[in-house]
Amino acid sequence: MNHNIRRFSYLCLFVTIEVILGIVPFLGFVPIGLINATTMHIPVILSGIMLGPKEGMITGFVFGLMSMIKSTINPTPTSFLFSPFYSINGLSGSMISLLIAFGPRILIGFVSGYTYRLLKKKENIAVMVSSFLGSLTNTALVMTLTYIFFKDAYALAISKSVDAIAYFIITVIMTNGVAEAFLAVVIVLMVYKATKKMIKL
Repeated sequence: MNHNIRRFSYLCLFVTIEVILGIVPFLGFVPIGLINATTMHIPVILSGIMLGPKEGMITGFVFGLMSMIKSTINPTPTSFLFSPFYSINGLSGSMISLLIAFGPRILIGFVSGYTYRLLKKKENIAVMVSSFLGSLTNTALVMTLTYIFFKDAYALAISKSVDAIAYFIITVIMTNGVAEAFLAVVIVLMVYKATKKMIKL
């Protein structure tokens, strides 16, 4: 099979997995209190590591697209962060919502892909560091952009004072974000070891 065709086939596989995670309830987006934990960053990281930064960014775009669609058709009080196409309880998204939905998710693929390239001489370490940084990129950027652009609306949506939002966001990054990153390390390393011999490029 032609090299480019193989790469495209594997990219389609990662994209398909991403869509399935986004469609199946509680599989890609897992509600935990006021926020959603996610497993959708895993295929993005794997795509970046195994195929390259460009393919990782494409898979990340699909993550962002599924996030926007979910936030539009099945909204929660904070879904305005990811979709400009609806209003709930007087809170509306804007075009900045698209930046939050797509930007961090695309950068997961970029960060994990390029980190792996830089460290790939030490394969296992490269996979682990790429997974950790790729996952943390998502949480840190989503929460940081939320604070920059939607601080007041976010505080209202989660019933907290504006003064408490910075502390809340830092807490989310340091707890949920770091926990998701360590979980990504474990899952990605396991999947990588199990599939690297099958994915020949």
